[in-house]
Amino acid sequence: QVQLVESGGGLVQAGGSLRLACAASTGTFRSYATGWFRQAPVKEREFVAAAGRSGVPTSYAESVKGRFTISRDNAKNTVYLQMNSLKPEDTAVYYCAAGPIALSSAERSYPYWGQGTQVTVSS
Repeated sequence: QVQLVESGGGLVQAGGSLRLACAASTGTFRSYATGWFRQAPVKEREFVAAAGRSGVPTSYAESVKGRFTISRDNAKNTVYLQMNSLKPEDTAVYYCAAGPIALSSAERSYPYWGQGTQVTVSS
C-alpha cells in the first residue's frame, strides 16, 4: 500500500510557474512508476505526464509538452511536476499516481492516488 500526498498548488498568473510535489509514505514507492493527471471543472480527468521508476524515461500530454517537467527523487520518495509558462487552461486539480506500468497514460494503470492539489491560473 502506498499513500501519496500532493502539495505546491496555488494561484498564479498566466505565464508564471509552480512546482508540485507528491510525497509517498513508503520506500516501496521507488518500485513504482509515477504519473500526474489533472481534472478541470466539468471535465474528465486527463493524463499530464509520467515517469519511469528511476525518473526516466518520461512522457507528456501534447498540451503540456515543453512547459511541464516530471522528475522524481527516490531518496526522498517524492515525485515533482515543474510547471512553467502556465495558461488559464491549466487550471485544474492535479493528482499524482503510482503503479506498476511505466509511462502509462491510462488511469487504470495506477492503483495508488493522492488526494489532489488545486492549481488556478488567472489571466
